[in-house]
Amino acid sequence: MKLTYYYFLSFLILTSCTMQNRNPQPSAGGSESNPLFQESTLPYHTIPFDKIKETDFVPAFEKGMQEEMKEVDHIATDTAIPSFENVFVALERSGQVLKRTNLAFNVLTSANTDDRLQQIQEAMAARLSAHSDSIYMNAKLFHKIDTLYKQLNKLSLDPESKRLVEHCHQQFVMNGAALPDSSKEQLKKLNEEEATLSTKFSNQLLAAAKQGALVVHSKEQLAGLTDAEIAAAAEAGKARSEKGAYVLSLTNTTQQPDLQSLTNPEVRKNLFEASSTRAEKGDSNDTRNNILRIAAIRREKAGLLGFPSYAAWKLQDQMAKTPAAVNNFLSKLVPPALAKATAEARDIKAMKLQQKDTGALEPYDWDFYAEKVRKAKYDLDESEVKPYFVLDSVLKNGVFFAANQLYGITFKQRTDLPVYQEDVKVYEVFDKDGTPMALFYTDYFKRDNKNGGAWMDNFVTQSKLLNTRPVVYNVCNFPKPVKGQPALLSFDDVTTMFHEFGHALHGMFADQQYPSLSGANVSRDFVEMPSQFNEHWALDSTVLKNYARNYKTGAVIPQALVDKIKNAGTFNQGYAMTELLAAAELDMQWHLLGAKDSAVTDVDAFERKALTKTGTAVAYVPPRYRSSYFLHIWANGYSAGYYAYSWAEMLDHDAFAWFKENGGLNRANGQRFRDMILSRGNTEDLATLYKAFRGKEPSIEPLLENRGLVVPGKKK
Repeated sequence: MKLTYYYFLSFLILTSCTMQNRNPQPSAGGSESNPLFQESTLPYHTIPFDKIKETDFVPAFEKGMQEEMKEVDHIATDTAIPSFENVFVALERSGQVLKRTNLAFNVLTSANTDDRLQQIQEAMAARLSAHSDSIYMNAKLFHKIDTLYKQLNKLSLDPESKRLVEHCHQQFVMNGAALPDSSKEQLKKLNEEEATLSTKFSNQLLAAAKQGALVVHSKEQLAGLTDAEIAAAAEAGKARSEKGAYVLSLTNTTQQPDLQSLTNPEVRKNLFEASSTRAEKGDSNDTRNNILRIAAIRREKAGLLGFPSYAAWKLQDQMAKTPAAVNNFLSKLVPPALAKATAEARDIKAMKLQQKDTGALEPYDWDFYAEKVRKAKYDLDESEVKPYFVLDSVLKNGVFFAANQLYGITFKQRTDLPVYQEDVKVYEVFDKDGTPMALFYTDYFKRDNKNGGAWMDNFVTQSKLLNTRPVVYNVCNFPKPVKGQPALLSFDDVTTMFHEFGHALHGMFADQQYPSLSGANVSRDFVEMPSQFNEHWALDSTVLKNYARNYKTGAVIPQALVDKIKNAGTFNQGYAMTELLAAAELDMQWHLLGAKDSAVTDVDAFERKALTKTGTAVAYVPPRYRSSYFLHIWANGYSAGYYAYSWAEMLDHDAFAWFKENGGLNRANGQRFRDMILSRGNTEDLATLYKAFRGKEPSIEPLLENRGLVVPGKKK
């Protein structure tokens, strides 16, 4: 799979028994007519974006917190004998105003923010953290939860209800419910500070990416880019009101897409440096001091909770369970990835010499010369491929078509529902028997006020208890074409679209009683499995030929070009895997710091040491994200969890191997995958759930094979 820009956006906000990985925040003003106070009357109870004003958010957060505290206090002080119904079910029903507000605010602050929303976001972060802590550390409430947990085998619960008790108890303990009062107070203060700093980091990074964009003043400097890409750069320059400027915006990763095409080495170098130092300018958007404090807070929190490191605390509810398991897993991937990257570097250096470039191989050279190697080895040119990948066709004739072939679902665009930005589109989803089952929103184009990357989230979470059906959305950052031009995608963009829709399917097929266990509310190292698995259908011959049509001629993509894409499938995967593993190792090293470790005072020095220690310090392969702009781990819930992409990749390739063994793309296989994986949410231990589907423990071999990696010393 190609890990381009994927993440689940996440901040801390309490919903029922679990600390949902969402992103809450508020604003001033509002009245009793505040649309967030009541459940939406729109279809599927979706968000009425046309009625919500920024001034509605602060009052809605205030009311939401007040109402939830009342509900929780009632549960905690109820004199009735504690039962599953009056504790766990009551908690699942609580906090609906706060949840609605959070979900609406989440999408705006992540995908369509402005200065006022960011001010609200930063102002409310600590208060929302304190609110969550006041629930998790409510001694009377936890006493009831703990009492029922200890009686679990006597409660005669169905499997999902039993899972809810176990999950809820674990979340409360993980978040300090069993601590002595003095430690609880310390933890509350640390949580509030971390929430504030994480929110600040996110906003710093958005501004740093915008301000760090590379500006050039002559078209000649952009040689190698297509006319459409140059026109888009010119449009971006106009938006800055800078005469004659061309602006190359930054994506969230270290390497930038334009580095593949720019022929001017100085411009490539400047673009790479703009990217890799975007948050290290020594100005208000420099994130390094913020990072040092967040890391110190996490280390201190782990100690309070009785763990040797933050990673040890964080991983206990993941599939991996322990840092040792993660390190063991990564150790199996680093050697073959480095071996392949080294072999790829030899080819690239040879190409540099062939092009009369005798300089050392620099990280900003890699993509440029790798593209030339790819053309030479596989005769594959990105500009030859893009005309076949028109966004609208990829979505409707590719993503939707594959879902129909596998699961029988169909889609119909709706134009009668309000959206939060003009590029957003809405589709109603119908089950195999024609029953309406979900709404699906898409927001595909890059904007300066949108976080980098791509993600899925819910506007409404499925729950039989609450009688709600899923409303899910996908956000990406594809280049927006100039007016009158089609939106053409790279094949990486195509796989990103399939990937995010895999997350959407996980949400759409949710079939749970309780919202805490519904859909994609699973561990980080499992949540990426359905999305990465869905990428495989992008190159399925039936699917590909249904969506890949030349936008000028209408001709289906020729088999010769398809063969080139497939033959090049393992090209550059040593590099891709190494930059990914470098980021995962960097994340783990930050979060393996313990109380006995000396305080880190220099972010860059720590980063160099961490990469060297883990064997991923390769001069020409920088980590996918450097510490200073690693949004996943400092603000988006992937702390001690970036390894999850690779762990889930092991699962997805192993699952796809089952499909290949059993006939590939067909309804029977799709239904089995839906029934045993996509519709199960977090209702069972995820390792057990996966093993039931596969019939055995997952193997790492399909991952290595699909990446074209071979363990050094082992014959292929």
